[in-house]
Amino acid sequence: MSLAIPQTPQRPLPGAYRQTPGNRPPQQPQSNQPKFGAPAATTSQQHGLQQGQTSGQHNQQNGQVAGKLQAADLEPVERASRTINEALIRETQYPELDSYISQGISSDYDISSQLAWAPFQRTKMYDIPEKIFDQYNRAQMSTLMGLFADLNHAWVAIDNALYLWDYTQPDPPLIGFEEQQKQITAVELVTPRAGVFVPTITRLLVVATSSDLHLVGLASQPAPTGGQSVALYSTGMQISIKGINVSVITGSTITGRVFFANSDSDDVYEITYQQEERWFQNRCARINHTGKGLNTFTPVPLLGFGSKTPHEHVINMVIDDTRGLLYTLSSRSAIRVFSMTANNGLSLVITRPLGATLRDISHMPNAQSELLSVNMSIISIDPITSREASKMHLMATTSTGCRIFMSATSASSFYSSMAGTQSAPNSMQVQHVRFPPLDSARPPPSQQQQSSQMTPYGNNAGANNSSKLLIPTRAAQRFAPGYFFCFVPRDPQSPADTLFLSAPDSGRIARSQDGSRSSRYPELGMWLGIGARAEAVGLVTAPFRATSSPQGFANELAVQYDQPASEIAVLTNSGVHTFRRRRLVDMFASTVRIRGGDEGLEAEMKIFIRRYGRGETASTTLAVACGQGVDVTSDARVAKITDPEVLEVARKAYIEYGGKPQFYENNVLDQSVSAIDMVQPSPRHEGLSLYIARLVRSIWKARLVQEGMSPTTGLVVMPAVPMPKLQSISQDLLKLKEFLNTNKSFIDGLSGPDALGRASTKQEEISLQAEHRALHSQVLLIDNIIEGIAFIQVLFDERIEEIILSLSPETRQQVRNLTYEGLFSSSHGRGLAKELVKAIVDRNIANGSNVETVADALRRRCGSFCSADDVIIFKGQEQLKRASEAGSDSELGRNLLNESLRLFTQVAGALNMEQLQWAVQSLANLQFYAGAIQLALTVAHEVDRGNKALSWIEDNRPEQDPRAAAFEARKRCYNLIHDVISTLDNNPPNIADGQYSSSVRRRTEAYEVIDTSEDEAFQTDLYDWYLQQKKKDKILDIQSPYIVNYLQRRANLDREIADLLWRYHSRVGHNHQAAEVQLSLARSEFPLTLDDRIEYLGRAKANASMPSPGISRQTRYQLSREVGDLLDIANIQSDILQRLTNDDRVAPERRPAIAEELNGQLLPMNVLYNQYADQAAYFDLCILIYQIADHRNPTDIRAAWQNLLDRTHEETLQRLENEGPKPYEAVAEKVRSLGTRLNLSDTMFPIPDILLLLERYAFEFQNGVGPETWVIDTLLDVGVPYESIFPVLEGMFYNDEAPFQGRNRRYIAADIVYVVKLWFQDSLRGKLGILGGEANAVAVSQCLLMVQQSGIDGTRVEECRDLRVRIEQMLR
Repeated sequence: MSLAIPQTPQRPLPGAYRQTPGNRPPQQPQSNQPKFGAPAATTSQQHGLQQGQTSGQHNQQNGQVAGKLQAADLEPVERASRTINEALIRETQYPELDSYISQGISSDYDISSQLAWAPFQRTKMYDIPEKIFDQYNRAQMSTLMGLFADLNHAWVAIDNALYLWDYTQPDPPLIGFEEQQKQITAVELVTPRAGVFVPTITRLLVVATSSDLHLVGLASQPAPTGGQSVALYSTGMQISIKGINVSVITGSTITGRVFFANSDSDDVYEITYQQEERWFQNRCARINHTGKGLNTFTPVPLLGFGSKTPHEHVINMVIDDTRGLLYTLSSRSAIRVFSMTANNGLSLVITRPLGATLRDISHMPNAQSELLSVNMSIISIDPITSREASKMHLMATTSTGCRIFMSATSASSFYSSMAGTQSAPNSMQVQHVRFPPLDSARPPPSQQQQSSQMTPYGNNAGANNSSKLLIPTRAAQRFAPGYFFCFVPRDPQSPADTLFLSAPDSGRIARSQDGSRSSRYPELGMWLGIGARAEAVGLVTAPFRATSSPQGFANELAVQYDQPASEIAVLTNSGVHTFRRRRLVDMFASTVRIRGGDEGLEAEMKIFIRRYGRGETASTTLAVACGQGVDVTSDARVAKITDPEVLEVARKAYIEYGGKPQFYENNVLDQSVSAIDMVQPSPRHEGLSLYIARLVRSIWKARLVQEGMSPTTGLVVMPAVPMPKLQSISQDLLKLKEFLNTNKSFIDGLSGPDALGRASTKQEEISLQAEHRALHSQVLLIDNIIEGIAFIQVLFDERIEEIILSLSPETRQQVRNLTYEGLFSSSHGRGLAKELVKAIVDRNIANGSNVETVADALRRRCGSFCSADDVIIFKGQEQLKRASEAGSDSELGRNLLNESLRLFTQVAGALNMEQLQWAVQSLANLQFYAGAIQLALTVAHEVDRGNKALSWIEDNRPEQDPRAAAFEARKRCYNLIHDVISTLDNNPPNIADGQYSSSVRRRTEAYEVIDTSEDEAFQTDLYDWYLQQKKKDKILDIQSPYIVNYLQRRANLDREIADLLWRYHSRVGHNHQAAEVQLSLARSEFPLTLDDRIEYLGRAKANASMPSPGISRQTRYQLSREVGDLLDIANIQSDILQRLTNDDRVAPERRPAIAEELNGQLLPMNVLYNQYADQAAYFDLCILIYQIADHRNPTDIRAAWQNLLDRTHEETLQRLENEGPKPYEAVAEKVRSLGTRLNLSDTMFPIPDILLLLERYAFEFQNGVGPETWVIDTLLDVGVPYESIFPVLEGMFYNDEAPFQGRNRRYIAADIVYVVKLWFQDSLRGKLGILGGEANAVAVSQCLLMVQQSGIDGTRVEECRDLRVRIEQMLR
């Protein structure tokens, strides 16, 4: 039973108002230490670069050239675009986690004494509000704390009350949950299941108390003062958990499933919730996925009877949504892996005790260590998603500070990967152990900054496995792509934690793919004192992701200018600390600031080049010189470094340490490859390419626009990339352009011919030429990108929906598919941009704007998109617009027309066909026929200046001749002239008072241009056209607005004219108007037979379904619906006519009158039903009339079907002697025929009623006649699905409907077995699973069991049993 429960939010919770600490009932004081727990973070998808191209190898100094295509074959911008694509491809080839955390151990850390090399930077510390301490001082039982970092909120649970506050705001208001009176034991924020709550409820707050578990809706939105504002809403969902001391809660971000565990056992529970109550299913319930026997029903463990080990319980629980796995960590350091399946399924697939983990480690070389013994424990686990690593699944952190990386595999994983599926793992192995840093880097307990000693990178003779620096590790957490936060209480006398932070050194890992020597897993580390005990840690920003696949996922270098740096918050019992990940560009900028000067710069540059290579170093220095470096100011603000000294040092470093191009002379084997193509550009060029690629990576492959539909405004066009993002990229590129322009005299390759004068050898000269070509291409691409972004901004400043709709369908589709790469670097993209510019100008002209203003604005912001010829064309269009407003008969109007003709003639070679067509039509509409014809002739001459079309005509027009294309180009212009001539002929001159008017003069001018034309190809084509006008159907070829009006005036009086009208409409593509004429003919009073009217309706239906210019889809649908309904009525009328003509019950003298009434005009449905179909007992036609009339009375429909079966049976018996169909065959054929015509309508062809009627008919009238399964075969022949037949038979079997009672149930049982047998056989050949799904299969199996037990015939029993066994086997 489904209860109508309103969706949340219903009402705010008591205590959800600000500063509302509620009264707590008196309870016995009890101490409870605050726990450390990681809050659930919502996964926010960030778009990385998805490359669909073949990966290319990075150009090394081993003789490879910069590409296989010859650069001379490319335009400069295309060459630069290819370089950007190669750089982006290299970025996606960043090693995946499995490649540098492989089998073995490691302990490589860089813990530098320099602040500049710190991997993280503390940005700010926020104090806990005094209101919280006031409530804390009144606590009676327990206190818990935690973070919702992605919402910038922290929470504290004091006894029975829960309070949230925005820790980034001064004196923030408290949001309270005080509705219940029990002690709170756990709190978690999860993502709700889709569709259960209203869209404003984006998160779900799970609050566990000592007796109940509550689900509270949480809505968040950006606050005006920054951060997020949060509101809590009651959902009315809670379950009882008495006896279950919930301590751990987690939730799936994708599916919305919520799991929890208690502190008394290792059982895993799930809370299920849904929007409404259903039969046997409450809105909210709990499932014990691991309990057995009585423990499944009784939460309290019964010692000695079905209970688990009393002391082992779950202390950590995490979910990997990408693999559908749930991991748990027990108090005995046992790791369990559960597979999450559909229908709230959860199965334990792996149990990994601590001994098995240590046994795996013992088999690794040099892994024997006292840090990894039975005396230590695993304190936390963190999942590694399939996006980050294909093999690695989990990282476990021990109490000794070791990180254990594990992979899980399945015996069927190979076959699953071949089939494109993912199977649950069944084994887990240790792949890598990461030991703590060396003891030599141990910080003193009171240390508040980084260590003063540095653990050198790469100097380890072997991995150190004995460091006790991280003992005891109290809590730890890992964030992608490898950020490690480890909390160590160093001072036994103080509860304060010391924080050890580490992060992968992405630059060195990226360089390892180039074959350079590098540590297997280099990390940067640092120490920080936080002065208090850590309670929670969480990710403030979206989870890091450079790509969606393991390869390239962790490339922090690729996104350092494209995504905000990761930020992590740490909650302590005194406040919230926020830490920001420092990018490589930030480290270099800080290094320059701290160790400025020539000597310091040289030392740091050597370190950078040795670690990261010259190309990456050049890219970093260039970024700092362009203002990309960021640091935390004294007032805790994150701001860009604009110190002139820092920028100057970075500029100097980019110029002086940018390297030189290299010429590989030995690779020049023949003359097919030019010497310049054998030059490898300098690292300076590589750094510039890297910097540009990283700036534009998020938009390079993205489309310009995305379209949608709004119910109120119709088409909605939005930018595929947000405009602020485009503006940010444009500003960064403008700074880069300014930097290159300012320093081009100092950069080899941009300094011009002066650099060539300094070349001492030919090889150096060639190298400098190649360097100039490469750098110049990049400079041109920068200009194109800046102008392209400005053009997009101009485009969206206009009414872009109107602009898009004004384009042709083909152009519009091309604009939809156009990417930013195509716009910036391809001729096709530039061509589409010009089409958009034209549409912008046309719209402004139509709105009365001045074309000079529009064109100047376009040239100023994106000059390359609006050429000088374009401006002249726009001016000509404006002159025509002004002439139309002034009137063609005025002197001003004539002067404007002459000026527009002069402008168009000046740029005749630049006019495309669409522009020419508009100009010619505009001139003709203004009766400037001579100008229209002259312009078309001029453009025809420009498109074929060599007069190839004439020579092709003189050679008798040979087929497959390339000159035919020139003639076709001219022919398109000539066709416009034909239209002008047709307009002249359809507008005869007026004679007033015996004198010719101005129209005669205009006709004379037009024909004078035609007669005096020296274009022989035009004259030939004109004569051909004149000859075509002598055909009888000439009127159908006339392109005039008057012909339609003429035909419409005569169509109502003459059937032949009406026929000519719809033929004309069909000829010119006006299918909608043709259908309207044909519909009016079918309804007309013309003496037409019923077959003629049906023919007209058939043609009208075909035309109405075809597109027609200027006709909306809704209008076409309405007409098509009207024609279709009338055609159905006409067909029924034709059926009645034929039946009555051959019906023996009709008297012979009555038949002519009936034929006269029916074989003419179309009759209404009520007349056909009441006077003919119903009276003549044509029940199948009655049902068809019900369908057309939308008559949905089930009683009438059921009675009609019953009468139809009875009537068919009686008629067949009357005709049946020794030959002819048997009654059941006639009934079956009638059902097939009518079912096909009704298209199995649920209303007119009700399966439950029809099946019951047929079964009764077969039992009562045809028992033992024909095949036993003819009823089922008939319905299957019509196309009724098994899913519709089986429930009806099942209901008949269970309900004992008459006459199928007692032993008569075996007839229904036999049909059930027959249907299931066919269904099962068909499903084995399909792709939808056994019997359409597991739920169907279970229901069928249960039904077969009941059928088997009902006492059916012996052979059927065996068949039923075998069938059920096969289904059961498939379900396992």
